[in-house]
Formats: sequence, structure tokens, C-alpha cells
Amino acid sequence: MAEEWQKQTGSTKRIVKKLEEYLPASELFRYFQKEADCVFLDSSLVNQLGRYSIIGRKPYQKLIRDGERFTINGVPQKETTFEEYLRSYLNSHVDKNDTGLPVVSGAIGYFSYDYGRERQQVTSANQDIVSIPEAVLTFYDSFLVEDCQKKEIYLIANGITESAEKLIKETEEICNRIRNKKIAGREAGHPEKNEIAVFPNFEKEEYKQAVADMIEYIIEGDIYIANMTQQLTIESQKAPLDVFYDLREANPSPFGGYLDYGEYQIVCASPERFLKMKDHKVNTRPIKGTRKRGETPEEDQKMREELQNSGKDQSELLMIVDLERNDLNRVCKPGSVKVTELFTVEEYATVFHLVSDIEGELQDGKNVCDLLEATFPGGSITGAPKYRAMEIIDELEHGKRNLYTGSIGYLTLDGACDFNIVIRTAVHKDGKYYLGAGGGITAESDLEFEYEETLQKAKALLEALR
Repeated sequence: MAEEWQKQTGSTKRIVKKLEEYLPASELFRYFQKEADCVFLDSSLVNQLGRYSIIGRKPYQKLIRDGERFTINGVPQKETTFEEYLRSYLNSHVDKNDTGLPVVSGAIGYFSYDYGRERQQVTSANQDIVSIPEAVLTFYDSFLVEDCQKKEIYLIANGITESAEKLIKETEEICNRIRNKKIAGREAGHPEKNEIAVFPNFEKEEYKQAVADMIEYIIEGDIYIANMTQQLTIESQKAPLDVFYDLREANPSPFGGYLDYGEYQIVCASPERFLKMKDHKVNTRPIKGTRKRGETPEEDQKMREELQNSGKDQSELLMIVDLERNDLNRVCKPGSVKVTELFTVEEYATVFHLVSDIEGELQDGKNVCDLLEATFPGGSITGAPKYRAMEIIDELEHGKRNLYTGSIGYLTLDGACDFNIVIRTAVHKDGKYYLGAGGGITAESDLEFEYEETLQKAKALLEALR
């Protein structure tokens, strides 16, 4: 028998039902991605971080902040702001989740770096490299949630856009047809390679000079550390959905995703968690320090040990840990913020990363809006102190970051959230792809190494674009 819960929420009856036979969410998404505003948060690297994948379907409320313009379902709002409305909506639509699943009701979307820069009141003299809204949150009636560890799929319908019973039945029928191969998805495998043209917004020597200027600011005492980014514009004929599937296969990640907003698509394979909160328990997991994977087991081990023992990378990560602790202490209970991991090496398909883990407990009366206001954008991709680092970033970089180094994820009506740091991510718009690559700069940074590190970080995405 399939497990099933039903819950009365106001005038709606939610149904949460386990699919009788397991199908991976990635296979189901091949079909559901055709629906308007259907999105996928993808844990293709199944580990202690990447346990759940989530598909959002049947949107009923879409919030867009685009410059000074705030719309709800396309209707401009004059009497309230994006932030005011979101806080009010979350406070007035609290919906308990007693299923054990990460989300049964809530929104999926993103906040761009420039949204955070504006909220931090850091002005910018730079131009957009690609223009998309600063923030989008879409509330969904229906979710498909995959427990990637247990190999289980749960279907969720809240009865907002149509009867929950009808929606669950329809979804089950589609899943059964997919299983029986009566619905064709994208065929896997593209042996032929696409030609791509890459246009960086820095020449190599320009980038190295910008890093040198950033080091000078550090020596002068303006900052301790900052993140320096170059952005690439890529011409490729490859469809964004094909890029996503090839990327998740070649470079699995715990915090990836595919979000199609019609005029633009987002392809993400991020390894970094920004914020997770459940039952007021908060977790952030900054990355600082990267080495490429070796060509042989011996070289691989050498690169791992080099990163593990790097004083420069440990110093860099420690400064970000201090910044994140300070940010969390602004909204967490006194004494609750603790570093639970300090220098852990995580391995991915093309790189090793040095990471830390910080936990805290949110103060009573605070919610996800307060948490984001205190911490966004993430310190690992700004620097310390945050405000001055962001000013210097805007001075030395050659364009607005937009989505890059922002956050993609979900927030729920029971007060939980899980957001990544937007790295290893491409935005597709008007036939071109846009991606950023950067790294933390300290007084000990080597100019050549920092430039090469950006290329290493872009490697998996560039390969997927071919």
C-alpha cells in the first residue's frame, strides 16, 4: 500500500502520497519541464548534503522584483514592496509540515547577488552583462519530492489550483506512463560536440591587475579578504535542458537545479550550501579553497593533501567562518552559534574544495526574512568586512554579477528554507550563456594561480556547453 497523509488546511485538503514504484526525479522532470514555470532543485550528488530533489509544479503565486518594479502574477504592486509582502504572506499563511519531507507547501526561486548588494545599500557603477529580475519566488500547489538516499518519490498536492485528489491522480497516471515509456523524454547522450565561442569580460593581464589592486586594498587595511570574479559570455547552439542533463551527469552536485522562466533559463550545478533552516536550526557551509582533481590516483591524493595543508586556504576559510558567525549571531540565540566543522575537504568531479560548517538557532519571533536580511549575500563570495568588500568588488569587476553568487533554493510555509550559493551556474538568454567564475583573494594570493583557478572552476560548465 502507498503511504498517504491528508491534511485540512483552511479550505484546501493536502494529499501527500508515496509513488508505488520508484522513478528518479531527473527522469520525471524530462516530462514535467514542458509545463510553464516548472522548476527542479536537483541533488545529483547523493551524499549527506544532497538527499532530496524537488520538482515544483502548478504555480499559483509568482513574486518578481525587477528593479523598482514588484509584481504578483504579473500585476504591478504600488502599495507594498517585495520584502513587505513576502514577510506578511509567510506570517499569515503558516502551514505545519508533519510529513518528514523538506517541503509540502511554499516557494522555489532565487535571489541575485545584485538584489543583496542593493539591500546592503552598496551602489554600483557597472552595467548588466545579462539582464534578468533581481529576485523571483514562485509558490507551487504541487511538488514531487525524491528522497535520493531511500530511493522514494512523494507526490504532493495542496488543492489550490485544482482538487488535490484530481491532481494526485493525474500525476500518478503521468508517472506510470513515463515508467511504461509511453511518454518520450529527451534522449540521453549527445556524442557530437558543439562548437562554442567564449568571450571573457577580462583579458588575462587585466584580471591579474585587478587581483593586484585588491591585494593592495588588503595591505592597506580596507579588507581582510574579498572575492574577485570574471564573467564569461558563451555562444553555443546547445539547448539549455541538454546542458543541464549533461552537466549533472558529468559533474554531480548536491545543490543543482534547472529553472525555466520562459525568457531565460538557469542551469546550476552548485556544490555550496548557503543557508538551511528547519525548526529554527540554522546551518551554513562556506567553501574557500580549490584544487583541481589529479590525472592519476597519486596526483589526486597529492592535490587533496596540498589543499588540506594549505595555510593560505585555511586562513581564507577561517576569515569567512568568522564573518558567517557574526552574521548568524545577529539573528540567532546568544551562545547557539557554533563551528561544527572547520577544514573539511570535499571532492567533486573536477575539483576539491575546503569547507566549514556553522550552526545556530534562530531567535524566537524571527523568520526566514530576518535570516536572509542578516546574512545575504553569503560571506564566502563577498569578503570581510562585507560592506567594504562589496564596494571594492564593484570598483574592480567589469560588470554586475546579477544571479552569479546569489542564491537558488526554496522556502516553506512552515518556516524552513534551503538555499545554495550560485556558482557553477549558467544563465541562458537570447541564445547566449552567461557564467561567472572567481575566487577569494588574500594578501598571500598569487596572481597567476588566481586567474587559473577561475578557469578551473568554469571547466565543467564549459565542457557541458560543448
